[in-house]
Amino acid sequence: MSEFSIKRFSAPDERRPFAGHGHAEILRFDDDTTVGRVVFEPGWKWSQDIKPLAGTDSCQVAHACYIVSGRMVIRMDDGTELEAGPGDVAIIPPGHDAWVLGDEACIAVDFEGMGHYAERGAPQGRARVQSSTQQAPGVH
Repeated sequence: MSEFSIKRFSAPDERRPFAGHGHAEILRFDDDTTVGRVVFEPGWKWSQDIKPLAGTDSCQVAHACYIVSGRMVIRMDDGTELEAGPGDVAIIPPGHDAWVLGDEACIAVDFEGMGHYAERGAPQGRARVQSSTQQAPGVH
């Protein structure tokens, strides 16, 4: 169980850039709880900006996120496609591509898939740290 704590995205534990199209601000609370605020700028697309880091054909991390602003399209490997926008909560299983729709940045808070999102060479799978000695999966 986590200790009582409060953190702010204005002072993240880590900031990760996305190949010129945005960044993630990471808050780590304990080995099992990482929350990230992502800013996907217009032109961001997982298969162009994150795939080279992840080394997989599609994102293999699950996400549970709240869309603060902007719009995003999520396409599952089976071709199913949904659009998410402000106020939406999206549960996204592994096996997807995603991109910003329009000319406004898409800002989201992700409560599940940010442990190793956009880290070069990070292992794949669910982005949760299993223990302090075992590295968690997951470039998104």
